[in-house]
Amino acid sequence: MEQWQGIAQRELNSAETRFFINGEYKDAIDGGRFDTINPANRETLASMSAANQKDVDLAVAAARKAFRSGCWSRMAPRERMDILYRYTRLIEENAEQLAVLDTLDMGKPISDMLEVDIPAVIETIQFMAEYIDKIEGSVTNTESDVMHYVLREPIGVVGAISPWNYPLLMAIWKVAPALAAGNTVVLKPAEQAPLSCLRMAELFVEAGGPPGVFNVINGIGEVAGKALALHNDVDKVTFTGSTEVGKLMLQYAGQSNMKRVSLECGGKSPQVFMADMANLERAVEAAYHGIYANMGEVCNAGSRLLVERPIYDEFVERFISEGKGAYVAGDPLDPKINLGPLVTDEAQQRVMSFIESGKKEGAKLQFGGDAPELNGAYVNPTLFTDVNNDMRIAREEIFGPVASVLPFDGIDEAISIANDTIYGLAAGVWTSNLTVAHRLVREIEAGVIWVNSFDEGDMTQPFGGYKQSGNARDKCVESLLSYTQSKSAWIRLSE
Repeated sequence: MEQWQGIAQRELNSAETRFFINGEYKDAIDGGRFDTINPANRETLASMSAANQKDVDLAVAAARKAFRSGCWSRMAPRERMDILYRYTRLIEENAEQLAVLDTLDMGKPISDMLEVDIPAVIETIQFMAEYIDKIEGSVTNTESDVMHYVLREPIGVVGAISPWNYPLLMAIWKVAPALAAGNTVVLKPAEQAPLSCLRMAELFVEAGGPPGVFNVINGIGEVAGKALALHNDVDKVTFTGSTEVGKLMLQYAGQSNMKRVSLECGGKSPQVFMADMANLERAVEAAYHGIYANMGEVCNAGSRLLVERPIYDEFVERFISEGKGAYVAGDPLDPKINLGPLVTDEAQQRVMSFIESGKKEGAKLQFGGDAPELNGAYVNPTLFTDVNNDMRIAREEIFGPVASVLPFDGIDEAISIANDTIYGLAAGVWTSNLTVAHRLVREIEAGVIWVNSFDEGDMTQPFGGYKQSGNARDKCVESLLSYTQSKSAWIRLSE
């Protein structure tokens, strides 16, 4: 751990805190600042420049100028691909720096950053780069003296607002397809974890990306994020965050220029465990990883564990014996630690309030429910059993390491409970019966469903939800195409 503490101090000392606009770092015009806090020890990491309307205007103007110049949108596809490939190599070379900045900012264990997030960032950019020269239009058969074809073109200036739970990865899920499609970008990272995204934009320019194509502004969501979403010169806003703020994004689009809006919002994902499943041990392991990984700060966390009654007692017993000690809280810079702090003290207090609510409403606390004796915003992994779907812990997104086990009788009740939510991001299904599996896949209202696994996949898999979990589809070719617009050309060949 001492090695990583030394690396952390070195990278923090050299970390930028200003905006990255038009290929260079700039201070806030009016001198606004805000602090970013290390949730593992509650110490101030850095004082960041805070954007207001003037700063947002400056960043959007840089992105608009770059787009209109064609320096990126009209660059040969092969050249754009080469720049993005160089970009991934620079990210790999700077992996330790990027990883440690996110660990300091939001508490994610350094091992997760190096083994999960950074490789996924690289994979995302590579995948999108590989499709740059495969964005196709179409030609249709019409009248004999008419040619009709459809082009796909970049939308223009994209305003990207990314969350704090996966600072680099969620930002790149937006930035990479937007850039691959030929757009320019203004990224507003979450104020709780802005450090790594600034370096990411700088690395893009080092890879040969033209100035003004990828810009980053720090700031408070209610000020900088709102200004970006309302801006009349932003052609699309893409947002990941709470459902409440997602609804505001739709309002801001309507109040301004009717810009396109992509939303990836909250979730309350069920995992359905049928009594006929083949491997209970594997299912239980997936269950506790599905809620405790990343401290439960995951939009698709499998927080509702729906267990068919014949295996309910055995499932709970196994979960307690295996899941209770699976995650160890501590300094996230320690490679042996797999449970860091929650992102802020406010997040810790919110999670603890849900735990108290579960107790009061009659759920049975099997373990956890408290904070370890550490100087940070920690919450121990928590398990409630005998939960019903009317309790707050079963209905509201907690965004912390709190699992609820709900019994059910038969597939019809499982479907009813699974769908009794405003959310529809993801779900898990565990069964050995192919007919049951297909029925649950078809009838559970969620955008992503795993069968006999949970939270797996690759870049070919669309990620996004139904209902109030939003309308976006991240990763995949569908994501890339969502940053394009079609243009129809009808050409009469005879005069």
